[in-house]
Amino acid sequence: QVQLVESGGGLVQAGGSLKLSCAASGRIFRINDMGWYRQAPGKQRELVATITTGGTTKYVDSVKGRFTISRDNAKKTVDLQMNSLKPEDTAVYYCKSQVQTTASPFSENDYWGRGTQVTVSS
Repeated sequence: QVQLVESGGGLVQAGGSLKLSCAASGRIFRINDMGWYRQAPGKQRELVATITTGGTTKYVDSVKGRFTISRDNAKKTVDLQMNSLKPEDTAVYYCKSQVQTTASPFSENDYWGRGTQVTVSS
């Protein structure tokens, strides 16, 4: 019913920047909270940043001051601007959205993208 597609991942040197984008499509009635998660090899998936429909943002401590999450409700997209990247930022980054679909507008479900690889070299 809903598809999320991430883009913008790649290989970058430490100190560099990348911008990740996530586009939602499908039978969408309303998108509520959106967020970015990441998972490094051998580690659990962790929340990186979230943004509400009203624009309230939260970040994990390790990325505060370096990453910025934003959304465009009209375009149904959420972005993650990553600056001053560090090798420890290397992970697969996943987009997640809370969505009410046209088929079931009174219920809310989480949808995930397939992820995009971010590799930061030293």
